[in-house]
Amino acid sequence: MLYQKNRPPRGFVFCALAGALLISSGCKVVGPNYTHPPVAPVPEAFKEKPPDGWKEAQPNDTALKGKWWEIYNDPELNALEEQVNISNQNVLAAEAQYRAARATVQIARSALFPLVTVGSAASPVVGGSQGGVNLPPSAGVFGSFQIPFDVSYQVDLWGSIRRNVRANAETAQASAAQLENAKLTYQATLAQDYFQLRGTDGDIALLESTVESYTGFLKLTQARHDSGIASGADVAQAETQLDSAKEQMIDFGVARAQYEHAIAILVGKPPSELSLEKRTLKGEPPQVPVTMPSTLLERRPDIAMSERQMASLNEQIGIADAAFYPSLTLSAGAGLASSSFVNLFTWAGRFWTAGAIASQTLYDAGKRRAQVDVAKANFDNAMANYRETVLTAFQQVEDQMAALRILERETGATIETVAAAQLALDITTAQYKAGTATYLQVETQQTALFSEQEALVNLLTRRMVSSVLLVEALGGGWDTSQLPVVSELSAGAKSAKN
Repeated sequence: MLYQKNRPPRGFVFCALAGALLISSGCKVVGPNYTHPPVAPVPEAFKEKPPDGWKEAQPNDTALKGKWWEIYNDPELNALEEQVNISNQNVLAAEAQYRAARATVQIARSALFPLVTVGSAASPVVGGSQGGVNLPPSAGVFGSFQIPFDVSYQVDLWGSIRRNVRANAETAQASAAQLENAKLTYQATLAQDYFQLRGTDGDIALLESTVESYTGFLKLTQARHDSGIASGADVAQAETQLDSAKEQMIDFGVARAQYEHAIAILVGKPPSELSLEKRTLKGEPPQVPVTMPSTLLERRPDIAMSERQMASLNEQIGIADAAFYPSLTLSAGAGLASSSFVNLFTWAGRFWTAGAIASQTLYDAGKRRAQVDVAKANFDNAMANYRETVLTAFQQVEDQMAALRILERETGATIETVAAAQLALDITTAQYKAGTATYLQVETQQTALFSEQEALVNLLTRRMVSSVLLVEALGGGWDTSQLPVVSELSAGAKSAKN
């Protein structure tokens, strides 16, 4: 460390620091550079084929974009979905985590620049001695007074600081992908709950129609009983069947209330503030553009999050490797010092300092090697998680494509069964009125028809939910081009690409 009270050469300190910055920028970066690892085998096409009439989307021009829920052409659903990003508490929490991750990049980046501090120090002595002469207390105040300005800078010789900045930038990217994944998850959950609510409305509407039909049969049976044609047992059966249908209709109110409450929470409202009028599902599920399997890696935010976490952990290996090399810290200072506060701010009290500290760990009982091993193991763990995420994504797409294809076929078969059951009931009802069939036969046909009609309602609900799950499995309207750019995050850009 050098100390001198005279004025240093003009710009000495600043030139030294500028030189150190240039040296740092040109120093070797130790550790492995990140390269995208090979993933699990990516098929050329999905095993499952889209339902009849659907076509595989061509590269991204017909892929889902932005507000994917608008493909359902439901204004009420659109209005609810718009509230998820701004009101859902889980999404807001993920957004806060992303902002914290971006701020962490700036914290790491600050280590690339010198640290400048200013302070003050005073050690007054009342009386005492000065120059070997004892002074009485009345002699005044003596001591040491300083106002130092200090500059310190750790030279990034081996790139550990730059790697730390990049690691935090990649973590911020992962946090951005996590935010998008949270949005997609809760948007998809809202759509599923909404369609299940509407499916429940369909069940209730079917039961209302069934209750009306059963009421008519009860009146017919009561009239036949009054005429001496039907027995009291027939009347009791008709009453039992009607009451049972009413019970089922009331019971569906529980599920409907729960779906409505769940939707309220998803849009950030207490359940008491949201009420949705009853409305049944109509029409078929929309066609969901299914892209090639290779594009799935770019469209799923959870895959992007996993890959960015892996990139960040790769930087940690380089940081651990840098610990094997020497470190260099430069420091400089200037200020005012005097033994008298009165003379502190005079030109004669100026001083400056400059120095450097180099250090190298000679022995640490294997600590640094173990830290490198930990970093490598964490990277390998992240790679395995990434590959599993990719495989799971392929499975989810295949599952929902299979579900839609099979449910579409099942719907066609059920429609035919409903028509047959309705014809059988009409024939049996005519026979009952003619006295050639019993009410038990009528009841059997009514039960069969209701069962198939209910299955048809539930199939439409399941198909709508499966289409939502397929959209979610395909990544919604997102792709990796929407991630903030690492270079902008690392450079401290005030606004990153969103």
